[in-house]
Formats: sequence, C-alpha cells, structure tokens
Amino acid sequence: MKIKNGQDYLRSLRKINPVVYYKGKKIKDVTRHPATAPHARAAAMTYALVNDPEYQDLATAVSHLTGKTISRFTHVHQGMEDLIKKVKLLRVLGQKTGSCFQRCVGLDGINAVYSVAYEIDQKYGTDYFERFKKWLTYIQEENLMVVGAMTDPKGDRSKGPAEQSDPDQYVHVVERREDGLVIRGAKLHMTGGVNSHEILIMPTTAMDPTAKDYALVCAVPVNTPGVTMIFGRQANDNRKDNKERIDAGNPVFGGVGGEAVIAFENVFVPWERVFMNGETEFTGNLVYRFAAHHRANYGGCKTGLIDVLTGAVTYLAQIQGTAKASHVRDKVTEMIHLGETLYSSAIACAAEGWPTPSGAYMVDTMLANVGKHNATRFHFEVARLASDLAGGFLATLPSEYDLKSEDVGHLVKKYFSGVANFPTEDRIKIGRLIESMTGGTALVESMHGAGSPQAQRVMIFREGDLNKKVKLAKALAGIPPTRVK
Repeated sequence: MKIKNGQDYLRSLRKINPVVYYKGKKIKDVTRHPATAPHARAAAMTYALVNDPEYQDLATAVSHLTGKTISRFTHVHQGMEDLIKKVKLLRVLGQKTGSCFQRCVGLDGINAVYSVAYEIDQKYGTDYFERFKKWLTYIQEENLMVVGAMTDPKGDRSKGPAEQSDPDQYVHVVERREDGLVIRGAKLHMTGGVNSHEILIMPTTAMDPTAKDYALVCAVPVNTPGVTMIFGRQANDNRKDNKERIDAGNPVFGGVGGEAVIAFENVFVPWERVFMNGETEFTGNLVYRFAAHHRANYGGCKTGLIDVLTGAVTYLAQIQGTAKASHVRDKVTEMIHLGETLYSSAIACAAEGWPTPSGAYMVDTMLANVGKHNATRFHFEVARLASDLAGGFLATLPSEYDLKSEDVGHLVKKYFSGVANFPTEDRIKIGRLIESMTGGTALVESMHGAGSPQAQRVMIFREGDLNKKVKLAKALAGIPPTRVK
C-alpha cells in the first residue's frame, strides 16, 4: 500500500489539488481549510487504524485479487466474516471520531459494481469485469479513498432520466469516442468527495431502455478536467474556525461526512475506466445491492456515535451531580439498549450474508433495510434522551470568548460550575460535544443517508414474503391453501 498511515493520506490530498469551492471561494488545500480539514482528519483515522495492533485485524483484509494485505475499505467481501468485521470496524471508527469517516460509500460501490459487472459480462461477453478488477487492483495497491457517486439531482421527479427538460439532471454520456466517453451531469450529497482520490460514478435508479445514455458506471480521478466540487454548509460550520476549539464541540473531526456537489462538465473517461455503458436492465440490481450494503453500515457507525453520546451524557451527569438519580440511570440504560439493538441488526444482516455469482458476498437485504430503518428512529430518540439529560444550558451557553474574557469569564466559570473538583470548562466542553452531535446535521444524515425511511419501508414490504406468511396462517387455521392473489 503506497498510503501507509493518516499523515500519508493527508499529504496525498495536497498533491492532487481538485477544484473545490466553499462559500463562493476556491479552497486551495482541503487538509488545512477549517471547513474541510475536520472531515479529512476523520477519514485519516481509517488509515491510522491499519497500524494499530488492536484493530489491524478489522482494518485490513487479504486481497483476493493479489493476495496482499489491503485496507478493508478497498476489499471485496469474500464471506460472512468479512461482512461482520466491516460492521465491527465501523463501530470502532464511530467511537474514535464521533463523526462520519466517509469511506463506506466507496466500499459499498466497489462491492456492488464488482458483482454486477461480472453478471453483465456473463450475459453480453463484455469485459467490464476485467476492467473493474484492474482498476480495483490499482485502488488497493495505492490505498486510495473512493467516493461512491450515486445520487443525481433528479430535476422533475415525476419524469425519468431521459424525459427531463434538462438532460444534465442525471449524469449521462454526451459523446462516445474511439478512446472513451464524455459525460455531463452532477451528483449531490457526496460524502467525503472533496477529500477522496477517485470518484466511482453509478446510476441512481433502475432504468428502462430509453435511458441507455444514463446507464453508466465509470471511475474518474477527482482532479480530472471538468470536475468541480462545491462543499456544502453544515450546522455551526463557522465554529470549525481554529479559534473556536471549545464551541466546535468536536473540533478535531467533522460533524457529518463533508458532503459536496460534484459537477461533471464534459468530462472524458477512457474505456478502461468504464464498467457499464447502456445495459439498463442491470441498473436496478446495482442500486439494490449498493443500497443494501450501505444500509447495513448504519448499525455499525451510528452505534459508535451512540456510544460516544451515551458516554458524554454520563460524564455530564457526573459533573452536574445527577448521575445516581433513578430517572437518569433509566434514560442512559435506554440509550444503551437502542444502540445495541441497532448494532444487532447490522451483525445479523452480515451473518445471513450470501455469495453472488461473482463470489462477492451480499448482506441479507431484509435485515439491512430493517437496521437502517431503525437508525432513522433510534438515533433521533437517543439524541432526544441526551438533550433531555443534558438540560437547557446547551441552548443558552455563552461562547468560549465569554469564558476566556477578562471581564466576564469569572462569571461564566462560577455560574456554569457543577460538582466540586470538576472544572467548569469540562462541563462546557462536554456540553458542546453533545450539542454538536444532536444539533441537526448528524440526525439528518441518519434519517436520509442511504435512502429516506420510505425507501427502506418499500424494500421491507417487498422482502416480507407475505404469500408465505399467509400460507402459514391458513395452515394453522385449517383453511385450504388456495393461491394468494
């Protein structure tokens, strides 16, 4: 692996110089700009754990392509053990960063494209699978970070990709040349896009034959000419200024995933980096597999965040002198219960995994959707309980400028103190951490990342096998097993 640790990763980002804008201005270095640096540091933790003996077994895998040790974030799952180790790794990273560490989408895209490219080749005799394996070997050898780019703007959502008045509302091919493709369009909400090395572009929905130009899977480096990224704003992002270390709450790492718009303006893609080109009948299966893999992740990473939030509330209760109150213990117990329930869904869908024809393993899709749907509820409930236990001071807490003020700092320290021997600053710092983890953007990502709650409900109903359940009921009730319509 060329990138061996977190510092190597940060140095690698400084060399590629992608086009990134934030608040109307171009960012020169995403590893140092206060808006993007916390997200780059969170992703760097995925590289750091590779060298930690305690976590090496989770953070690394053996490539089935080369036999070499690689990052688990570039690995194609070869069995249920891989799927389970991934979930465990994500929980650890959630605990270590208290934020999104951004490499899951690329990993899930790699696994979905690997299996589908194989199946396209089996039907049409194309060479997408060999192309993809060659590209993936390069990713593994260099240990690069990949942003999985799936969500299109969609424009008028009552119309399909080929029916839009503006064809760029979905990424599409505008020219097929002897040496490759030219594409236009955009991808939205791209987690970790500004601090990735490569973009893996995938269709966002199942498509019919009218949308052949939109049935596209390909990979481009982030600094390819014509690629422009616009970094999104997040709640309290001005607090990431290096001068506001306390008010930031989690000053070292990002709050969510550092989402960006990625625009493609006549971007050239050589044929060796094209892995689907018009095979519309495979788009649905690709989206289906990607979504299942990605939804399975939430029981890992979000449980890690819940662990941090539970610990923060517990420590704050100690400072405030409420830790032994029965209602406090009961609410903390509920936070633990919700986190472990969420985690159990992720482990279950991994343990029920199955091999695709390519050999790559899939999670159990029903349990993956159930787990992600739980995340849309449980994380919000945990945040509500944390806000309940923390108290109203989170909403009215003076700034760290007041805390450090020669004029009023002594008043802040005096009136925000708690149990003797606990510094007032500790109460303020842990309160700000709780605020940053419950203040909006993290919860929105839990709700809508990997698809809105309705998307999981659609899949849960589809996977529910109601015909079988009806037959079970009829058998016990003594009703003839007539065909269910």
